[in-house]
Amino acid sequence: MLPITTSANESNSNGDELSEDDIYGVLSNRRRRFVIHALKRKKEPVDIAELSAHITAWELGVDPEEVDYEDQRSVYSTLKRTHLPNLEEKNLVTVDKEEKAVRATPELESLDIYVEALNSKEIPWSLYYVGLAGVAIALLLAVTVEAPIFGALEPLEVGIFTVTAFGMSSVVHHLIGRRTRLGNREKPPELYQ
Repeated sequence: MLPITTSANESNSNGDELSEDDIYGVLSNRRRRFVIHALKRKKEPVDIAELSAHITAWELGVDPEEVDYEDQRSVYSTLKRTHLPNLEEKNLVTVDKEEKAVRATPELESLDIYVEALNSKEIPWSLYYVGLAGVAIALLLAVTVEAPIFGALEPLEVGIFTVTAFGMSSVVHHLIGRRTRLGNREKPPELYQ
């Protein structure tokens, strides 16, 4: 799941506003997500060879120093032929062909991309909140009809419990969300599963 927040003044190279479909199209490829992650971490231009070494290392799960030349060359080639032109077309990066370097544009820097990468045993936050709301409603109904055990509780106590549960959950969600934004940690969020 890739929830995205963007600022309203983003535009692509044609002067049109960058649509949600454009953003999802860019993010649909793992290498482009890795490029975005790497560029959001660096404020200066990044050499394409260095960028390809990091992306290859992330894909193979090794340190950049351990990357084989052939693997890096393959990534370098696809970056130059496919991924960087795609990002440049959307006005998210600029590529200096003489220096063989790539730089994030202000449009890319203003994108706030949150990646919710889930393991098979995890549930998405949206489903968690639906479940929490269901528990709160069931508890309130049990108190209202004075069900055994729950009848001793007051509706105000249920309200305090509900507000506390949602408040604590949203704080945890916020903290986890900060760690799963592209560019916030050393490796892309999807590699921390």
